[in-house]
Amino acid sequence: MSKRKSPQLGTLRRRSISLLAALTFLVLAVTGVLAFIQPFSIGIIGLHSLMGFLFIALIGLHVLNNRHPLASYLRSKALWATLVLTAALTLLFWWQPAPVRAVLGWSGNLGPALERFEMSGDEMVFDYSPSPDYKMRLMVKAGSSYQDGTPPQLAIWLENQGAYHIKTLLAPEDAAALPYWSFKHAGWEKARRHAEELGEVDAVSSPTPNGSFDPADYILPGDDEDSTPYRLLLEINQANDDQPSLVYAVEIDNALPSTYQILDLNGYPKRGDDDENGKQTWNLYYVDESFSSALGLIDSALLVIERGE
Repeated sequence: MSKRKSPQLGTLRRRSISLLAALTFLVLAVTGVLAFIQPFSIGIIGLHSLMGFLFIALIGLHVLNNRHPLASYLRSKALWATLVLTAALTLLFWWQPAPVRAVLGWSGNLGPALERFEMSGDEMVFDYSPSPDYKMRLMVKAGSSYQDGTPPQLAIWLENQGAYHIKTLLAPEDAAALPYWSFKHAGWEKARRHAEELGEVDAVSSPTPNGSFDPADYILPGDDEDSTPYRLLLEINQANDDQPSLVYAVEIDNALPSTYQILDLNGYPKRGDDDENGKQTWNLYYVDESFSSALGLIDSALLVIERGE
């Protein structure tokens, strides 16, 4: 009886490259799944990307080691079938029809570009992209009073027609420095907790004033005829300048779309008398000549909205 020959494992270099490629692919597979199901993590994305570059190099070495059998594959009929299939899938995933978007909607990773804030010496830029077809960019040019070393506290948020907070886009590090945003946000949190206790959060979703906790009902309505205007507000305050914060705002109406809009100064916040139920009230008041450096924190604030077809 003849003994079965052991399979040829190849040289140490071939075995090492094959094993490294397989293990690198395992890391790519795990991090790819994690990146899809979890919220955005720069650690996971960074690991996935860097291991991807390593995998490309290993595949290059693998092709070099197996160039002769791979060359025979290029002369087979299977080449054209695989090329067509790869091209078709590439176009399908790039085009992203409704079924593909539905699958992508299962992802917990909204990406870092959903909300992004950048600050340079003389300009602050905030990007908010709730959809590939709806991109907002707020560009705030610093004024003469702006200080690089001690930048002011800043909050950006959205309100519905009833002046109720619906989403904070940029929260301040020191909430106490921005009392108007703090008041609005606290009211929203209280209302949401109350709705959760009653089990009404999921049920309340309609583009009616004060009627929804879902900002998509205002920002991305399914039908322009159902769209209601909403507002973007910005509150800014420089610490230790002995002046209150200032609030700038602009109204956005998807039924009457405008690409470029300037934020207007709405006033400064001041707490009023409590209402009949003992709840706090805050109002915005006219900015008079007593204000000086606070008015110089912002030179201009421009909102740009790109809407898809």
